[in-house]
Amino acid sequence: MKVFGLEKDAIMDAFTSGRVTVAVYGLGKMGLPLAAVFAERGARVIGVDISPEVADQVNKGRCPVPNEPGLPEMLEANVARRRLSATTDGVAAAKESDVMLILVPCLLNSDKSPDLAAITAVCSTISRGLSKGDFVILETTVPPRTTKDVVLPILKQSGLKEGEFGLAFCPERTSSGRAIRDITGAYRKVVGGMDKESTETAEAIYVVVNKKGVITVSDTTAAEAVKLFEGIYRDVNIALSNELALVCREIGVNPLEVFRVANEPVSEETGHPYTNLLQSGAGVGGHCIPIYPYFVTKTTGADTSLIKLARKINDSMPYHMVDLIIEGLNELGRNVGGSNILILGLAFRGGVKEARNSPAIPIIQRLKELHANVFLYDPLFSKEEIESFGAGYSNGFDNMDCLVIVTNHKEFREYDWQNIGDKMRSKVVVDGRHVLEPAEVKRLGFVYRGIGYL
Repeated sequence: MKVFGLEKDAIMDAFTSGRVTVAVYGLGKMGLPLAAVFAERGARVIGVDISPEVADQVNKGRCPVPNEPGLPEMLEANVARRRLSATTDGVAAAKESDVMLILVPCLLNSDKSPDLAAITAVCSTISRGLSKGDFVILETTVPPRTTKDVVLPILKQSGLKEGEFGLAFCPERTSSGRAIRDITGAYRKVVGGMDKESTETAEAIYVVVNKKGVITVSDTTAAEAVKLFEGIYRDVNIALSNELALVCREIGVNPLEVFRVANEPVSEETGHPYTNLLQSGAGVGGHCIPIYPYFVTKTTGADTSLIKLARKINDSMPYHMVDLIIEGLNELGRNVGGSNILILGLAFRGGVKEARNSPAIPIIQRLKELHANVFLYDPLFSKEEIESFGAGYSNGFDNMDCLVIVTNHKEFREYDWQNIGDKMRSKVVVDGRHVLEPAEVKRLGFVYRGIGYL
């Protein structure tokens, strides 16, 4: 049932009664949970992916996305109900569908410019199956004006004019490891359409799945900017926190204490904190925060010096970690060359199996350049996966000279550091995530280094 331009109540009823078919393009970490949620709410959903293996797994009710609570059960149930299926034929899916959702990646080229190839390919595919009354939604985070200047012209290659189909940008606001919760109501959904009817249609669609509701903005470009600015704010804030942590190191104060107290005061008039300093750390990883600043700096002519500087600072933190490793080893009279160094954590965030842009990667590369013997352990990654990043695999501490905490995994917080120290050749630990209590590990005889600590 075509829903573009219908009244809100009619759209909501059409979805929940199973009369709407939704095609979700991209069955990755964000796309598959979204497809499952729409199926759970009653829509017929066709998942589209370029991987035959992914499509086959979905059709068998098996979840190809690991470590996503609630997703395997939701996927299996809706495949069994025949509400959710998958295919590699994007044109056929478009022809069968009333609403098309795009959630394929937009990454960076070698020169850090945005790579829109996957998005343009999907839009071209959809245009070959687009019909009057269809509604297209882009959820992938993209550079400003992408929906208006790139997506819309490609969709019009279908022969349809603006107003004969709808188009909106509705950014995903989800994190790995909590996608179902985020999609269904951790935050209100931001929607912006290319016209009034598109915005109203998108609003009605997302009310069906998001219990927190919807925030409408003036157009697609405003919605794109909302998502980009959220990520850039975090990148700049983290860069400031990293710089201030280094100041704390020089003046001899505890950065966690200073940040905590600075963040505590609340304005009596507004109820808001005066500051919101985020935590300093070994570096910023993942497929969002290190990427989004370039969507602005590489596509606009505005002065973005602060954004560029923040990226430079955050990119430098893995190399600061290497400096701390060298400093700690030198305190015991050891050189980094020939030392056995175990990096704890490949994932960019604790509890999430995702290594994209992980600070561990440049740390490994730099240590190998310095002729260290580099080992790596992460409870979420196999031996083969670990070794593909150029480090030796080790889940033990015998004969190690330095341990380097790069990921805030729960397991690392629960380690018996007395027992670990007894197995090491040299007792140096470098904490890039504020996992340890410095005074405690020093009491156990470790040479300790951390972000912002002497």
